[in-house]
Amino acid sequence: MALPVIASPMFIVSGPELVIAQCCAGIVGSFPALNARPQEELEKWIVRIKLALAEYQAVHPDAKVAPFAVNQIVHPSNKRLQEDLEVCIRQQVPIIITSLRSPEGLVEQVHGYGGIVLSDVVNVRHAKKALAAGVDGLILVCAGAGGHAGTLSPFALVNEVRSFYDGLVVLSGAITNGSAILAAQAMGCDLAYIGTRFIATQEASADDEHKQMIMDASAADIVYTPYFSGVPANYLKASITRNGLDPDNLPVSDPSKMDFNKPKAWKDVWSAGQGIGNINDRPPTAQLIARLSAEYRMARQQILDAL
Repeated sequence: MALPVIASPMFIVSGPELVIAQCCAGIVGSFPALNARPQEELEKWIVRIKLALAEYQAVHPDAKVAPFAVNQIVHPSNKRLQEDLEVCIRQQVPIIITSLRSPEGLVEQVHGYGGIVLSDVVNVRHAKKALAAGVDGLILVCAGAGGHAGTLSPFALVNEVRSFYDGLVVLSGAITNGSAILAAQAMGCDLAYIGTRFIATQEASADDEHKQMIMDASAADIVYTPYFSGVPANYLKASITRNGLDPDNLPVSDPSKMDFNKPKAWKDVWSAGQGIGNINDRPPTAQLIARLSAEYRMARQQILDAL
């Protein structure tokens, strides 16, 4: 890897073009399995990504081409889980990222072909469940992250997790520049997890209006609500308003109605994290990662100079 970053899988937004660009630029690219629709498209996406990365590496033998990851929603509402997992096993996807439930049972299958499993967690209870299931690393989804975020400060969650776990830790939550990547490492994490910053890139599958809305907004324009999916998540207020709803007076949701097989909410009501105030352009992904790398190196040097 050229930079200690995993690009988070974003519903609707992350597709092969974005993943390929991310991996070729040296960070782990990822996408949710559910983005490939119909289900038969998933294997085609994975094969396309593998071929593109192999071709790029052959032409650029000295490049740091990072592996890719596929996100699996392990919630009971995901009726595609077993089929999608079988595809990932057959294609030997190097990294599986699990969300919204303990990956018990899944980990052994991925380990069987040599893959690794990282699990999204929002609190210590979830972290311990994931570790008991045998995961290879934890993604701490803290306050301010886009999509299904937690509410804990990274200072609180990282310290508590590190009190009982010394393995791979990835930090998520409003990380949009190189200095924030370094800050994640300074706090005791190994990698940063970045999503929202990649929505406003040329390769992202997001609607142009979604990208522009991110560039026009600030942290005050984010609302945290369980209304749309049954699980609390961060959304752009303007996208809620454009759908005829009052973002400050949303109805109470029913968690039992959660259904990740229906992308409508994510197509019409757009997600973003609290770090959007630092996003004001939509460059090519490679250019953005080069900028993040330069910012990261500069931040490191500034710290060293201050010591």
